[in-house]
Amino acid sequence: MNPAVPTWAGVAASLALVLLAVLVAWRQRLHLARDIAIAAVRAGVQLAAVGAILVFVFRHTGLAGGVGWLALMVLIAGRVSAHRAFGMPRALPIATTAAAVGTAATLGTLLLFGVIDSQARVVIPVGGMVVSGAMQATTLVLVRLRDEARTARPAIEARLALGLPAADAFAPHLRSTLRTALIPAIDSTKTVGLISLPGAMTGLILAGVDPLTAIRYQIVVMYMLLAAAALAALTAARLAERALFDDAHRLRPLPAADPDEARR
Repeated sequence: MNPAVPTWAGVAASLALVLLAVLVAWRQRLHLARDIAIAAVRAGVQLAAVGAILVFVFRHTGLAGGVGWLALMVLIAGRVSAHRAFGMPRALPIATTAAAVGTAATLGTLLLFGVIDSQARVVIPVGGMVVSGAMQATTLVLVRLRDEARTARPAIEARLALGLPAADAFAPHLRSTLRTALIPAIDSTKTVGLISLPGAMTGLILAGVDPLTAIRYQIVVMYMLLAAAALAALTAARLAERALFDDAHRLRPLPAADPDEARR
């Protein structure tokens, strides 16, 4: 047994940390104790189930199984982003397409040039990081563009009234949104290794891989995540821009608030 990997008894013992978080939330009357407990239980159950499925995928499927798993990840990522961007026209197909483009382009390039192995045990975890990064960028773009279309409607419609096409009238808001959406990926890339050791590098080091070898893998991962975020953000922005305007270059009406805001 690898001493760097916790046993199931160690996993159970780590529940004490969750209990500590629940206690803090309860004592401070944050009304989050139940949510913390549910989140911890869900995480354990979900990860255990995913681990069992991955054992089967790794042993009995090849690249096709890995691609199928990634496709499922992309679909889930699209739904998560679309839920956050409630009110954005065609949010689900836009979010799913953006995540798929960011994932397929970056991961496909690495596989094409043989940078990473095509085995499912490599494609799935690496691809999962890509999908996650693409999802975050997509969510930021859709939420920000929805909010910009709501709050800046008078300015946008004024430009349209002056004869500007929809793309030009919305361009300042699109550029601002793309800059904002890419800031997390850029900052993570600039500070990697200085603030924290990223997941891929940490996992390889814990597995006994030489740190310099782990660093090479992490560099590839960081470049991959940056590219995936940029491609997903750009795809989401362009598709959202088309969805926000009709064929006559009129800005579509949007709901005043999402369901969560309305309940509050």
